[in-house]
Amino acid sequence: MDMNGQPAIVTGGGSGLGAATAERLAADGARVAVIDMNDGAASAVAKRIGGLAIVGDVADAGAMEQAFATARAAQGSARILVNCAGVAVAKRTVGRDGPMPLSEFERVIRVNLIGTFNMMRLAGAEMSLLVPMADGERGVIISTASIAAYEGQVGQAAYSASKGGVAALTLPVAREFASFGIRVLAIAPGLFETPMLKALPEAAQQSLSTSVPFPQRLGDPAEFAALVAHMVANRFLNGEVVRLDGALRLLPR
Repeated sequence: MDMNGQPAIVTGGGSGLGAATAERLAADGARVAVIDMNDGAASAVAKRIGGLAIVGDVADAGAMEQAFATARAAQGSARILVNCAGVAVAKRTVGRDGPMPLSEFERVIRVNLIGTFNMMRLAGAEMSLLVPMADGERGVIISTASIAAYEGQVGQAAYSASKGGVAALTLPVAREFASFGIRVLAIAPGLFETPMLKALPEAAQQSLSTSVPFPQRLGDPAEFAALVAHMVANRFLNGEVVRLDGALRLLPR
């Protein structure tokens, strides 16, 4: 799809991978709605790219129905959806203080997995009504999984389960949405320079960087955004989860 002039929605667009993606899509001519729980962050990115800021919880059905309506009224029905909203918790299933609180597991699943599905279903319904373009394409949906979906480490049970669910959603939804001309993809990033990792001590960041085979550094969010842009442009990419990790395979700890 040529994204120039096309309406796009990016969740988690206020920072990290989402902000880089919103910036790249806007640079390529898309009209971008930035959805984030942080009003100030969403507004800052939207102002920078000439987009639209929407505050809301991706796992809230009513709030996201309204978000789609707001974006549609401002810039037209979305042809592109990129799901970057997510949370992480590092906690053992059974730790020194006993079992992990179930509420913490539920929160990660709710945001990362249920939130992703919520956006996919709403985008699919909206895109299915659009006039088809080249090759009968009506839209493209790209979600964010993680290499933790495949090699989850100790303390990543909740995060790995949520991202494994995102990866598992990709093919069946791609098969279902094929009849509408909507492509469905996911990216499984490795270690990237996101706010979460930048908050770690410099020594910890350096240790993580050297664990990547090549290039031996943390990923740049712009590299994630570049893959998103390629996925939007390449109409033969569909139903796939692409690892973006510098050949990193996570160790148990």
